[in-house]
Amino acid sequence: MPLLSGKNRLSLGFSPCPNDTFIFHALIHGQVCAEAPNFAEATLADVETLNEWALAGRLDVTKLSFHVLGHLLDQYVLLMAGSALGRGCGPLLVARENFSAAALPRLTIAIPGKYTTAALLLQMYSPVALATKVMRFDEIMPAIVAGEVDAGVIIHESRFTFQEHGLLLHQDLGAWWERETGFPIPLGGIVAKRSLGKEKIQAIDRCVRASVSFAFACPEAGMPYIRQHAQELDDKVIKDHIGLYVNPFSLDLGEEGVAAVREFLERGRQLGVFPRNYSGLPLTSKEL
Repeated sequence: MPLLSGKNRLSLGFSPCPNDTFIFHALIHGQVCAEAPNFAEATLADVETLNEWALAGRLDVTKLSFHVLGHLLDQYVLLMAGSALGRGCGPLLVARENFSAAALPRLTIAIPGKYTTAALLLQMYSPVALATKVMRFDEIMPAIVAGEVDAGVIIHESRFTFQEHGLLLHQDLGAWWERETGFPIPLGGIVAKRSLGKEKIQAIDRCVRASVSFAFACPEAGMPYIRQHAQELDDKVIKDHIGLYVNPFSLDLGEEGVAAVREFLERGRQLGVFPRNYSGLPLTSKEL
């Protein structure tokens, strides 16, 4: 459903995961923000697809992994609202059996996309070369159970259900990050094309913040829409998912959130993951 009729509508993309549908429900259904730019109907896709589309410059405003943002800072700017960032919410490295850290290089590990934050976080945790296999996030646990891979990095709702599949936790990568840096783990954010200009970008940011505020104030309003797109239909799983990934950082990154993103990007640069240093560019909409 378009927010407003008119020409030159902006393209918008986010994931079908409960945290994103919770955040965007009010905005895309016209329940907030009279100043909203002309958005076309939202496109929902898994995070790695969104990452690949961002690399191709396909969407004007999109959710993406902070990993891929390190490749695109000359094209996109991070909004202060809408991010998934926090404590106790990072990706998990799980397996059928226990293994030592020294055994990691001998294993085949499934990752939920080449450009996901989970993939870069695994590389930070174990900088030695690892054998990884890219899979869609919801295919990883079945592949581990079936013996197609030895272990996997799981995200989203899988965090709440892996034990039901008989899997064991090897490392909470978010907890490792928090111990290493003292920062919350930055998972994904909402970005806008720099070419839209400061005024429009900051208006979009205000509208995303208004949508998050509405969702916090009226959490049941978007539940039919959230259930429509959720991988796990159990209401407790959905609400636990939202409670974990949507928090005060989703309203506004603040100084701590921005510092966490900068730390993540800098560590990626130190690993040689990002081809260029974009330190001279404004990172966020607030800095424009």
